[in-house]
Amino acid sequence: MADQFTILYIADIIGKPGLDVIRMFLPSLLKSHSVDLCIANGENGHNGIGLNESVARHYFDAGIDIITGGNHIWRHASYREYLDTSDRVLRPLNYPDSAPGKGYLIHKTSRDIPVGVINLQGRTFMYTIDCPFRTVETVIDRLKFTTKIIIIDFHAEATAEKAALGWFLDGKVSAVIGSHTHVQTADERILPYGTAFITDAGMTGPHDSVIGMDIDTSIKRFITQIPEKYRMAFANNRLNGVVLQIDPDSGRTSSIKRISLPE
Repeated sequence: MADQFTILYIADIIGKPGLDVIRMFLPSLLKSHSVDLCIANGENGHNGIGLNESVARHYFDAGIDIITGGNHIWRHASYREYLDTSDRVLRPLNYPDSAPGKGYLIHKTSRDIPVGVINLQGRTFMYTIDCPFRTVETVIDRLKFTTKIIIIDFHAEATAEKAALGWFLDGKVSAVIGSHTHVQTADERILPYGTAFITDAGMTGPHDSVIGMDIDTSIKRFITQIPEKYRMAFANNRLNGVVLQIDPDSGRTSSIKRISLPE
């Protein structure tokens, strides 16, 4: 059996506070865990909503290998062009084929081990796009010809939808990692057939906030029901995510560990 393959997944990055905390902790994380591949959700990297090419390049310079997205990835028109030209950024697979970018890729690591990464988006309380369950099956079959290691970032609102996808794909992929709600859940586990699962990996950015946004503004929106413009928060920056240990021969995950830094 080959040595275990290590993947670090960084939870939803929020604006400059998220980038600052990545620069602070990522180099030591990559070294201490002997990380082979680093994946991060960056859909809120530009001023707290959406992403642009400049911020994406900062992520790559910091040590992130692959950037996934979600429902906010379309916010800035220039990034839609980057989705078409870069081989290191993803948007959810189950948007229409005519949407810019791609929903999955195969990345060859320095150990010459290919890894499949798939980005999906849920439909409960979100856009009525294509079914993530049906959409992902054909892609998994395609990726299996090249790699045993397949990681899914499932960007979804409902915990039930995330859990259902985890069970649906148990034994078919290495991990189903939930994103979007920005609150790290304590339900990480290895499902019976070797698929790692967590409902939500959390948020990388200001934790003295309402899921990354200014507290007073957020409270006012709930009280008045007036859609006042959100402002980013900046206090108590933390890096959330998970570390996976995977057998590259079988694609089964042996360990999933939550990260929340600083400890």
